[in-house]
Amino acid sequence: MAAQIVVEGLAKSYTIAERQPGLRGALRGLWKRRHRTVQALDHISFEVERGQTVGYIGPNGAGKSTTVKILSGILVPDSGRCEIEGRVPWKARAAHVSRIGVVFGQRTQLWWDLPVVESFELLRDIYRVERGDYRTRLDELVALLNLGALLDVPVRQLSLGQRMRCDLAAALLHSPPLLFLDEPTIGLDAVSKLAVRDFVRRLGKERGVTVMLTTHDMDDIEALCERVLVIGKGRLLCDGSLESLRRRVGDRRRLRLDLGRADAQVPAFEGVEVLSREGGRVVLGFEPQRWPAAELIAAVAAACPVRDLFVEDQPIDEIIARLYELEEVPT
Repeated sequence: MAAQIVVEGLAKSYTIAERQPGLRGALRGLWKRRHRTVQALDHISFEVERGQTVGYIGPNGAGKSTTVKILSGILVPDSGRCEIEGRVPWKARAAHVSRIGVVFGQRTQLWWDLPVVESFELLRDIYRVERGDYRTRLDELVALLNLGALLDVPVRQLSLGQRMRCDLAAALLHSPPLLFLDEPTIGLDAVSKLAVRDFVRRLGKERGVTVMLTTHDMDDIEALCERVLVIGKGRLLCDGSLESLRRRVGDRRRLRLDLGRADAQVPAFEGVEVLSREGGRVVLGFEPQRWPAAELIAAVAAACPVRDLFVEDQPIDEIIARLYELEEVPT
């Protein structure tokens, strides 16, 4: 089966005007302006299969938004190939936008002073969705996202979490097979985050929708994404599963101990690092290749009293930070 998204050697650069600080710099800039070129994308390549949920992550200025804008047909690259379902996004924009949905966490496609349902009706006309199909999809989305009580509320009166759920529904009214999500949980409370994550998870599993997720929230990535693309300085640094990413930067794990007594001591073990200690609670860092978890637990339990313990993987945000450090990517 052909990939749904094909990107080969995609490059995009911007020319930015520079000005020296102060009044003298401003006056000099009137006569002679200096410019520099920023390489937003440096010949990146990847493919995405239908139905995948892919995390696209990187520090600010890495090239994430530029990539999404090219995939959405908003920007034209300097060079390279980009095809989505056989279409070149910026050459077939009308046909392309009818097959994608886009949600920006800090923007909305809903009309600010209109009730939510009237925004939905306007989008139905824009996308030319048959009324019967629209009614069926709207009823399904209202049930899945619990929007029944929000349909008659003006958008400006919605909370951030309520608006985000409505934006998700708006992006899916025309039943696109591909959804771009840019920071979909930014600023949301814990309950709203869980609701959005659950819905996105079901999109891929039950509807086969391909989701490309751009976010700084590593919990979103860990909860939703089977594959991660990491970009930095316009270059693709990593493409694979979270497990492959962990192996690349060093597969370290953590052993959390509750020793029960603040004065209890954990002896030093070669290759095991004490990451933190608060009273009788100690966190050890270890490499499972050198110290299998069962052996380390047995050694610690034999050397000191242990009331409770827990083994966990290294947090994903620390893994990403370590990758940036190895690749010398500014954050």
